[in-house]
Amino acid sequence: MSRELLLLVDALAREKNVQKEIVFGALEQAIGSATKKRFPEEVEVRVAIDRETGEFESFRRWQVVADDAVEFPSHQIAVSKAREQYADVDVEDFIEEPLEPIEFGRIGAQAAKQVILQRIRDAEREQILQDFLARGDKLLTGTIKRMERGNAIIESGRVEAVLPRDQMIPKENLRVGDRCRAIVLKIDRAARGPQLILSRTAPEFIIELFRLEVPEMEEGLLEIKSAARDPGVRAKIGVVSHDKRVDPIGTCVGMRGSRVQAVTQELAGERVDIVLWSPDPAQFVIGALAPAEVSSIVVDEERHAMDVVVDEENLAIAIGRAGQNVRLASELTGWTINLMSEEESREKQEAETSSTRALFVEKLDVDEDLADLLVQEGFSTLEEVAYVPINEMLEIEGLDEPTVNELRARARDALIVQAIKSEEQVENVDKSLLELEGMDTELAAKLGGAGVRTRDDLADLAVDELVEMGGVDDERARTLIMKAREHWFAQE
Repeated sequence: MSRELLLLVDALAREKNVQKEIVFGALEQAIGSATKKRFPEEVEVRVAIDRETGEFESFRRWQVVADDAVEFPSHQIAVSKAREQYADVDVEDFIEEPLEPIEFGRIGAQAAKQVILQRIRDAEREQILQDFLARGDKLLTGTIKRMERGNAIIESGRVEAVLPRDQMIPKENLRVGDRCRAIVLKIDRAARGPQLILSRTAPEFIIELFRLEVPEMEEGLLEIKSAARDPGVRAKIGVVSHDKRVDPIGTCVGMRGSRVQAVTQELAGERVDIVLWSPDPAQFVIGALAPAEVSSIVVDEERHAMDVVVDEENLAIAIGRAGQNVRLASELTGWTINLMSEEESREKQEAETSSTRALFVEKLDVDEDLADLLVQEGFSTLEEVAYVPINEMLEIEGLDEPTVNELRARARDALIVQAIKSEEQVENVDKSLLELEGMDTELAAKLGGAGVRTRDDLADLAVDELVEMGGVDDERARTLIMKAREHWFAQE
């Protein structure tokens, strides 16, 4: 039996192209499964095969647990009882008892064969996957072998991958036998079928397609910093040159548009805008909104947003069909872009100026003329009045040292009052709201002051209500409300 076992291991390892150790492990598991069938209850068995002689030993195992934690006596033993046999044993250890080697009957051999083949199939599949990953390929090109519930199963050599329906370019008609190229989106090792999940809609796909067409990218002379797509319709890529002799946009376009056309054909006619990337976010946004011309731009670092002003003629171009142009520009740059006309910008500035003037009049107890002077000099918050270096304030025409000192003292007093009020409001807020992901004490205080004190209170709000109460943007408001509602769905 021992010699036959070694010959079997050698033959299976060669035939299936897997390591002998994997076959030995499969055999140990198979013998263990067959041995368990000798017992009426659920037991734990360990089998050890000698890799040199082929002889094997079987052991029944018990896990050592605390005296009051024995739930399954068939494979658990109390630590006090275990120490009667082995003095140095501890909780979580195992004790073993040798078993008589089993003789394989016809049914036992059949069961063992199934276990061995399954383990070898799993090992073979893992080996194929590892060979593919070792090549470092991000793109996979193959033939559509079959369609399953709208998903395409693609075969490339020995590798099988799945292109889900939602990762196909809309209106693209893929059929069995078609050649198909896609990017590896993720690896699902728990999947029973193909483990490679592909995508033709991911922004990374267009970057890899340009890498195929533009050798300068492989040489490090050119880089695509980011990409945004409306799959099958339009895309934008941000490119930068690392060599002054290389024109990034012209290089990506190619002679008579040959390179960009090759990418467009692969993407079912998707039109590609090539934008010059800039380390200056405002400049990058201006380029991303092309062909619209930007009149002015205001950057809000705190909200990671930009107010972009364009004239009436350019507003429709900047927005694009169904908001496509501004949406792609926002995705490409990573900034929230608020498009507005010059009139809307003027109205917004006037509203902000009026709000800041009213704040200074109320909190600093000054007249409108002095409040207007501070606004004109660029002051917009009490913190700025309180903590901007005194020398800078003394440079403002019309302000002497006693006035500046008084303004700074009043601003600091107002901030202290605000902080005390904020603390009181936070104390009235429920702990569940404070611990909500994305919440901070400043926002919690604002919500508490508006009567929103619990997680359910927040969950009941509409997005526009939270935006108005908390002074947050739409995206953050939407995310917070959905987080607040999560426990509703969990209860269902």
